[in-house]
Amino acid sequence: MTRRLTMALPSKGRLREPSWALLEASGVSPQEPGERVLQAHCRNADIDLLFVRADDVPEYVQDGVVDCGITGLDLVYERECSVEVLLRLGYGACSLQAAVSSEDVATRVEDLEGHRIATSHPRIAAKALAERGVSAEIIPVAGSVEISPRLGLADAIIDLVSTGSTLRTNGLRSIGVLFESEAVLVGRVNSTDFEARRTLTTVLGSVINARANRYLLCNVSRDRLDEVTAVLPTTGSPSVMDLATPGVVAVHALVPAADIWSLLPRLEAAGASSILTLPIERMVP
Repeated sequence: MTRRLTMALPSKGRLREPSWALLEASGVSPQEPGERVLQAHCRNADIDLLFVRADDVPEYVQDGVVDCGITGLDLVYERECSVEVLLRLGYGACSLQAAVSSEDVATRVEDLEGHRIATSHPRIAAKALAERGVSAEIIPVAGSVEISPRLGLADAIIDLVSTGSTLRTNGLRSIGVLFESEAVLVGRVNSTDFEARRTLTTVLGSVINARANRYLLCNVSRDRLDEVTAVLPTTGSPSVMDLATPGVVAVHALVPAADIWSLLPRLEAAGASSILTLPIERMVP
């Protein structure tokens, strides 16, 4: 990197631990780990870290306090900050959903016409409802959005949902998804630090790509090689190598981790044996 980058990371909340883990897996973890650390330097990289609330990261990046930062995509859109999404990080997935009490007759977002809706994301909610032609009263709430209908504050809510367990615990049910979010790396618009940002996105991206794939090895008789390669969900050609046993070859390939469950029995049925799947540390496409 040509100069030190400054990078904001979430100091608490659901994005803190996976963001820290991503840096460690990338080999650029902070030198001074700890719950109360507000600033730190990275090992093996010219990066200075600033630990702040995830909600504040978009504004810090926009205002030039830091060069880049990790936050939720929902916060980028809610804050309406002028930042550039450099990389989707593959964790912190959730969705902004409309929900009503279990007894409510509403079954879709359009049924919220004329309702009072509590949300901690008033800008995204208002825009999403307007796109669907729904006119409703938006009630901004800073926290504990799920309890709003029970308190009589609102008829419905629009809130971030990961598993849906919080909705069910509070007697609510979802009637539609308005926005999909995940953790993202954002940078300043029109930044001149092209080389530094490219290096950072390449290093972090190599770990993200690796997590989504597995290195697969198997043996197969050459006369059934076409059957095995036809099963493999690879974008490129697998590597095929002769073994000491005549007529038997080894097949090496990168496959999506999500396909392993269904892939292994299909490979076995196609004649593959000695099947191994290994994790990957880094992967640059």
